[in-house]
Amino acid sequence: MSQPSIITLLTDFGLEDGYVGVMKGVIAQINPLSQVIDITHQIPPQNLAAGRFCLMNAYDYFPKGTVHIGVVDPGVGSQRRGVAIRFVDGYLVGPDNGLFSGILQDLPPIMAVELTNPDYWRTPNPSSTFHGRDIFAPVGAYLAKGVPLQVLGDPIHPESLIQFPITDVEFRDHQLRGCIQYVDHFGNLITNIPPQEIAGKNWSIVVKDIKIPSGKTYNDVNLGELIGLVGSHGWLEIAVNGGSAQSKLSLNIGDPIEVLF
Repeated sequence: MSQPSIITLLTDFGLEDGYVGVMKGVIAQINPLSQVIDITHQIPPQNLAAGRFCLMNAYDYFPKGTVHIGVVDPGVGSQRRGVAIRFVDGYLVGPDNGLFSGILQDLPPIMAVELTNPDYWRTPNPSSTFHGRDIFAPVGAYLAKGVPLQVLGDPIHPESLIQFPITDVEFRDHQLRGCIQYVDHFGNLITNIPPQEIAGKNWSIVVKDIKIPSGKTYNDVNLGELIGLVGSHGWLEIAVNGGSAQSKLSLNIGDPIEVLF
């Protein structure tokens, strides 16, 4: 590579402990010239759906060649695979548990390997509870340094990578049926319905027998009122002007919603 790649980190480690800093230290020992960017470390513990969404929506904003390390890993130390995946414009490194399925559903991988070569781990005897430090961080650092993917482990078929199940959008009887795929810091309920499904139509959302009007901005309704709109992430969301839609509706990831035309 002509210059060191960017490395991103996404975890559920939080910021109170030293786990994130330790991963950055491991990366710096191997590849001190790479720029490390935090996507987030505030994924709710073990919440694969939230990690999937945040990584999927961040991926396109980084330059070609970026190495994305994702660690939301409730199965750490078990038989789940550690993987590295190559795309035309970047790499993913982390556990094969569905965390990467949001990206995989949109981008065809060129190659994937199971991380079986300990020459590119921090230690040949990794901790059974901290693969982020001992396997994923060093592998990501070596990738960003230009080490070829194929030397990191055994090739695996991309179709064998684990997919995290998200309800498909269904169209029936003049309505769309989808689900909540993420809840953000503000309590906005982000659905799995893309904007092209509602473009040029008059629509509203129905959830728990409550009809929610559509709009373009949060201020299209009065303070405290519900509204449906397309958020900056490019998905249909349910929000409350000046409040939390999650608190108001008591909905969470996976709960169903309907869009009426």
